[in-house]
This record gives sequence, structure tokens and C-alpha cells, in this order.
Amino acid sequence: MDFDVIVLGAGIVGVSSAVHLQDRALRVALVDQRGPGEETSFGNAGLIERSSIVPYGFPRTLRTLLRYARNQSTDLYWDYKALPAYAGWLMRYWWESAPRRHAAAARDMLPLISACVTEHDALIARAGAAHLVHDGGWVEAYRTQAALDAECAAAEAAARVHGLRVEPLDAAALRAREPGIGESLCGALHWRDPKSVRSPGALVKSYARLFESIGGTFVNGDATTLRADGGAWTVDTRSGRLSARHVVVALGPWSDKVFAPLGYRIPLRAKRGYHMHYRPTRPLLSMPVIDIERGYVVAPMEHNRLRVTTGAELALRGAPPTGIQLARVEPLAREAFGIGERLDAAPWLGMRPCTPDMRPVIGPAPRHPGLWFAFGHNHHGLTLGPVTGRLLAEMITGAAPFTDPRPYRAERFG
Repeated sequence: MDFDVIVLGAGIVGVSSAVHLQDRALRVALVDQRGPGEETSFGNAGLIERSSIVPYGFPRTLRTLLRYARNQSTDLYWDYKALPAYAGWLMRYWWESAPRRHAAAARDMLPLISACVTEHDALIARAGAAHLVHDGGWVEAYRTQAALDAECAAAEAAARVHGLRVEPLDAAALRAREPGIGESLCGALHWRDPKSVRSPGALVKSYARLFESIGGTFVNGDATTLRADGGAWTVDTRSGRLSARHVVVALGPWSDKVFAPLGYRIPLRAKRGYHMHYRPTRPLLSMPVIDIERGYVVAPMEHNRLRVTTGAELALRGAPPTGIQLARVEPLAREAFGIGERLDAAPWLGMRPCTPDMRPVIGPAPRHPGLWFAFGHNHHGLTLGPVTGRLLAEMITGAAPFTDPRPYRAERFG
């Protein structure tokens, strides 16, 4: 065999997995059609979200459901053509978001969330990428005092339980902390434990360079050519056909292109999202800020730009971009954050790989020896890439995993 492990997908999850496997004296090939960090990992808000101790659940209040049904909101847009394909998935997402099951998902995700910053820090130091990362947390900003008051007590209680740091800010304190924020936001919660990244794509590329520097091999290839052949897995690349005893599927929203032909019926769907860069007309933000009641994030990026990232869009994978949500939030972001002219020729479109039970799929494929899964991180792929890589590498090498991997097993979907 050419390698011990082939990792399919060079986003944050695949690259991190490749580093951790190479660290364990395995010969690893990382395969992608494009360069590292050029798809979903490129276009997010750049958050390593240590404070995200509760997964994004499906709204269950009638008021919110009716608002979404009108399809006029800024945080969700749905294409009616996609509803048949999403209907079953949405029903299970709604069912899994009931209070008891939602709390169970939060408990299962906590070991990964708790270790996310520590695992990133180790790779950041080794990759020499500290210049890309800001250790200032992030801000949840509110437009109405009632919404802020409703969240403050719960946030402070959760912070005490989970050892997090959160600071409530009134309007004056918020603008003192971030002078670029306008009068439409009345206050905020400043979560201090997360970190932010000034270029998520550049961070992934720095981890990929680390992988190659310790002996790993990156090649361009087509993951859909994966085949089982005489006790090995093979995949075709520009450098020829590679083979290995183990293969990791870390293709994010495209993972189904590999697991579905092998007979696995894992309910993976993509929530689409957009971003656009803008020239700031006020002092540049020092950290990402979410307009929590409108569902979009404004984040400072390299070269003194502001990146606006949108909420979720439900549409078929091959559907053309709409940009509807971006158009809806631009007037809000202009007033609240002083975004100026657009700096990109067209909005960037990416896809967040999501499972309806709000947990990723990490671990062995139940019916194919040597096949491993690492995808479905919902809105937290950048956050959970390195910790996923560690857990997966521990399982592949037979080491004691740092946390119980059973909540992430593929068998939970039958």
C-alpha cells in the first residue's frame, strides 16, 4: 500500500485529522479537488466558539415558526423547490430539538466544545499562525432591552456552570468596547473565551503546511473514485491511484457522494450561507459581533475588511446563488456597523454540513472495515476541526479516546 491512511477532504476537519494521524507515525495522504481550506472552511465568520455550549436547535415557538413560514426573515430563507428534499430532515430536526433531546445533544457536544480552543492553540503554535488569531472573544449584540434582559441571567448561569467568562454590556459600555457599533444596538453579552480568526482559509492552509512539513502528502484527486480493492481502499489522483488500509471521509457537505453509494443512509443536509466583504466607514471592529435578533454576523478580517455572514438558506445543492439574505441584512449592517462599499465581485456561497440531531458523525463505518467518517459539524466545523482530528486519530490507532465517541457514531441513524 502507498499509505496507511487516505483523508478525503482538505477543509479544517480533514486537514486537522491528517495532522493528528501523521503525528502518530502513520503515512498519510490528504486528497482534495481543490487546495486546502478553499470551500466551506474558507467562508465562515472565523470563530473558534468555546462558548457555544448549546447547539443550534430548531425553533419551537409558534411565533418564530410563523415568521419563518412567511419566508421574509433575515436569519432563514427557504426555496420552495427544496422543501420535498428537506421535509423529512426538518421533521427530525424539529423532533430532536425538543427540550429533553436538545439538552442531551448539548451534553454530548460539551466534551468537544470544551477542548476546542486548547486543540486549536496547539496547532496554531506549531503552524506559526498566531498572527491570524485574536484572543478577545466575541459579542452577542441585542436590539431590544427585553431580549437582552431575558438572556443575561441565563448566560451568566451557564457561564458559572461551564467555567466560561461572560460580561454584560449596556449601550454605553458596548460602544466604548467597539466604537464602530451604532445606536440601533442597545447592549450585548461579551463572551471572552472564544477566539476569532482573521482569515479562516489562511488558517487551514497553515495547518496543511504543517502537515506537509511533518512528512504528510497532499495531492489533488477525486474522492468519488474511492473503491475497496483487496483489503485496501483506492482513490484516483493527479499523481496516480493511491491505496491505503484506512480512508477518512471528511468532505463536509459532499460526504454523501462517498457514503451514499456504499449504502449508508445518514441524514446529512447542507444549510447554505453567504458572505461579502465591505470597506468599513467607522472604526474597525476588534472581534466578531452577531446581531442576535436579526441572525447575521459581522467579523473583522485581514486587510481591514468587514465580512458579513448570513444565516441559513435551504436550497438544493446545485441551485444557483440567490443572495437574498445578504440583500436583506445589508441595510441593517450598514446602520449598526457602518459597512461601506462591497469589495467582492459577487457574494461567496458556502454550505454548512448538518445532521438533524446536532451531532457530527465521527468514527468507523459499521459495515466497511477501514472506512472512517468525520463530517456533519453543523455550524461549528472551524471550531471542532482539531478536536475531531484528535478523537479520530485516537480511534484509528487504537489509543484510549479522550472522550466517549459513542454519541457521534454513524450507527445512530440505522
